[in-house]
Amino acid sequence: MTYAGNLTNLSDIENLPNYTFVKADITDKEQVRLVFEKYKFDGIIHLAAESHVDRSIMYPDSFVLTNVVGTLNLLNAANARWKEDFSDKLFYHVSTDEVYGSLGKEGYFTEETAYDPRSPYSASKASSDHLVRAYFHTYGLPVVITNCSNNYGPYQFPEKLIPLMIHNIKNNKPLPVYGKGENVRDWLWVPDHVEAIDLVFHNGKRGETYNIGGSNEWKNLDLVRRLCSIMDKKLGRNEGASANLITYVKDRAGHDLRYAIDASKIKKELGWQPSITFEEGLDKTADWYLTNETWLNNLISGAYMSYYEKQYEKR
Repeated sequence: MTYAGNLTNLSDIENLPNYTFVKADITDKEQVRLVFEKYKFDGIIHLAAESHVDRSIMYPDSFVLTNVVGTLNLLNAANARWKEDFSDKLFYHVSTDEVYGSLGKEGYFTEETAYDPRSPYSASKASSDHLVRAYFHTYGLPVVITNCSNNYGPYQFPEKLIPLMIHNIKNNKPLPVYGKGENVRDWLWVPDHVEAIDLVFHNGKRGETYNIGGSNEWKNLDLVRRLCSIMDKKLGRNEGASANLITYVKDRAGHDLRYAIDASKIKKELGWQPSITFEEGLDKTADWYLTNETWLNNLISGAYMSYYEKQYEKR
């Protein structure tokens, strides 16, 4: 329930008998302990994190508090609750490919790639990954870790690149692109990520790491231009009209050049692979945001806009 939290995203499951919402702070170890004590669950999928690189540069303390201390609190609570019997238990830690650092024009991140985080965000996630592995080796806590590439799709908070561009194109606002737009990212359709998480949770081997990537490498500028083309067609604009909104801004400090994931391990061991191409996913994503304008407009608060202005308008 931070700035990016939105309970309406859970409205389709809120009346299910196996669903319970508890508002608690993972940085409060007593709150975490009480939740474990009350519900006595035997599995955790740990997705709670501060995740935006730009924000981590501006507010590194909050990233360390949530991503490192928060993860430590969850690990301690799980270890204390389960230590008498680790069988049929699992602590599943969801992480990022950014812990591996930056690639050149060739090569891919594998599960064996050495960590080399370059931002406060990736450093905080690398720290939490190491803590999770330490609890596996030190205490025998049953864990699994996945490191995924950039997610995209429905319900994404509009500070992220793709929903930000869709919103700005729709409203004829500038499309801020860092540097020359040459940074490369691998994009993962969020329903595909969900399928991978489900597979790893039920079938992943304890103590293992699995990389999850979409095999969709795109330069940021090419992605934005593709979105402009998609949106021009959907909005009935002349081809190329929205591309005129592209605005180059000062590059992000320590901006990693390229991320690319080798997802062969999860494909080989668990049979997972992406279900759609990036082009198909972008088209579906644009449709979703155009169909759910009320959701998007309700989310764009004054706090978000003040951050947006601070982050981009002076570049």
